[in-house]
Amino acid sequence: MTDIPILDWQRYASGTDPEGFVTDLGQACRDTGFFLLTGHGIPEPLIADVFAQAAGFFARPEAEKAPLDIRRSPHNRGWAAMGSEALDEKSGQMDRKEAFNVGLDLPPDDPRVIAGEPFRGVNVWPDQPGFRETMLGYYDAVLGLGTALHAAFEADLGLPGGHFAPHFSAPMATLRVLSYPASTEGIGAGAHTDYGSITLLMCDGVPGLQVRPRGGGWTDVPHVPGAFVVNIGDCLARWSNDIYVSTPHRVLPPPRPRRSIAFFLDPNPDSVIAALPGTGAPKYPAITGADYLRSRLDATYTPAQT
Repeated sequence: MTDIPILDWQRYASGTDPEGFVTDLGQACRDTGFFLLTGHGIPEPLIADVFAQAAGFFARPEAEKAPLDIRRSPHNRGWAAMGSEALDEKSGQMDRKEAFNVGLDLPPDDPRVIAGEPFRGVNVWPDQPGFRETMLGYYDAVLGLGTALHAAFEADLGLPGGHFAPHFSAPMATLRVLSYPASTEGIGAGAHTDYGSITLLMCDGVPGLQVRPRGGGWTDVPHVPGAFVVNIGDCLARWSNDIYVSTPHRVLPPPRPRRSIAFFLDPNPDSVIAALPGTGAPKYPAITGADYLRSRLDATYTPAQT
C-alpha cells in the first residue's frame, strides 16, 4: 500500500518544528508527490459553506447553468458540463462530472482585462445568493495557504527565502468545485496529472480518488476529515527539474454522489518556468505559465455546442 503521509502544518507555521516539517515535506514531494495536510487553519464553517453553495448550484436546471459554459470563456471561468472534459487525453473517455471554476477576481476595467492578457478575465457568477462571496472568501484563504507552502518548498530545495513570491503575486489560481454522480460505469475523472504548481483538494469523504505512484498500481487516497489532499503539479515538477514528482491520479465512479473542492495554484501568466538553481542541467525548455496552462486546457475540453 502506498504511504501518503499526513503532515501537520502547525509544525511549520507555529515554529515548533519547521525543520522537521520541511524534511517530511521534501520526502513526500520526492516519493509520491501527495500528502495530507492538517492544521491548515481554513475555518470549517467556510469549507461547509462552499460545499453547500456548490450543491445549490449543481442542483439547478441545465438551462440555468448553460449561459456560464466554460467553453465560451477564454479565461477558464464558469461551468463545465457533464461530458465536456476528457482528462485522460490518451483514452478520450469523457469524464462523468460537472464543475464550476472561479479565478482571480478582477473588475472589467482592470488594465489587464482590457488588454486581453492571458487568463486575465472577469469571473462569471450564477444568480445565487451568497455564492460569489463564499467562493471568493475561500479562494483568498486557500491562496494564502498555498503561497505559504511555497516558503517550505524553498527551504527544502535550498532556495533563498522569497524566491517563489514574485511568481504568485497575481497567480492563475483556480478554485473548482466538482460534482460526481453516483455510477457503476465510466470514469469520474480520467487519469491525469495536474497542470500547475500545487493542488489543495478538500473531499467530502465519498471514496473514489486514487493515485498511481511510480512503479506501483492504483491506490486509494485515504480520507482524513478536515485535511487537504495536496499534490505536486506539472509546473512545480518542471521547476524542480523533476526532483519533485507530479503523480497521475483519477476519480473512479463513486458509489454515491461525491463532491470536492479543488484549488489549483498556477503561477503568474508571465512567470517563466525553468529549472531552479542547483537542480542540474534543465530537462525541459523554459515556458511561461500561461503558455503551459493553455496547452493543457486546449487538450481537455470538447467544443461547445452553438
